[in-house]
Amino acid sequence: MASFDFDQAEGLRRMLAGPKPRIVTFLSATPEDDKGAMLVNLGASLAQSGNDVMIVDACTRDYGVAQRLGVDRGPSLLHVARQECALNQVIHAVPQGFSVVKMAYKNVVTAQAVTQVSSNSRVRQQDWAPAFAGATGGAADEMRRLAKTFDVLVQQSSGSIIMVDGELSEDGMFPVPIMATSEIVVQVSTSAASITNAYALIKRLSQQLGRRPFGILVTGATEAEAKVVYDNMSSAATRYLAVTLSSMGSVPADEYLHRAARLGRAVVDAFPLAGASVAFRRLAGRFARTGMQQGRAA
Repeated sequence: MASFDFDQAEGLRRMLAGPKPRIVTFLSATPEDDKGAMLVNLGASLAQSGNDVMIVDACTRDYGVAQRLGVDRGPSLLHVARQECALNQVIHAVPQGFSVVKMAYKNVVTAQAVTQVSSNSRVRQQDWAPAFAGATGGAADEMRRLAKTFDVLVQQSSGSIIMVDGELSEDGMFPVPIMATSEIVVQVSTSAASITNAYALIKRLSQQLGRRPFGILVTGATEAEAKVVYDNMSSAATRYLAVTLSSMGSVPADEYLHRAARLGRAVVDAFPLAGASVAFRRLAGRFARTGMQQGRAA
């Protein structure tokens, strides 16, 4: 009977908690503007298929989604953390069908503000607490407040897909720890430089976060080209890093992507029959159905 009561209580808690949001952090080894274009079109494709989508712009330079869509002039999540505005004031609905939140406008809160964790250790979420403790007052407090504010945003976005337009700080850290524990997808093209940079990024992340899966999204490539890129990267990552990669799909090079961008629209809306639109709808369907297991090495 005790076991039955416990199962009932646990089930009730899960019902009251509601569905959890899915958080995916996107990093890129492609030219700076490519990731923003990809996220806008993927977000629009997911929204068209009935998903509640939010993109958090965590870039500290001027090429993130918020800047691309013209919603980068108001307050950011950092202003909410400083109690200078309310959370709903930083959530912007855009015509593409999703919402956008800017995390901050300059790189004022990074892991550089905290004591460096030993280079031979693996940085997991629990490692952030002692790092905060070793930081100097203002920067560490602001970092904690931003992390808590991001957590509140996530909690209020139950059932949503939260895509983070991310980048690492100069010391290779994420601005908030939840990004390190989310799914991580690396965007790569078919160029040798992009593939090399993507592999180096995955190596750097695996050294910091421990063994865990990473998604690979190949853009500007045919399906055949994308398969070659993914197969080669997956083989190298398995052999030399003991890291499992997961193919998230591909998007071909398409002039209609640039035409849609000039119109301020997503390609799936402006040119629904274009090759890129077909690819984004396929990618959105696959993306919404599947996720990567967030395993970690012991």
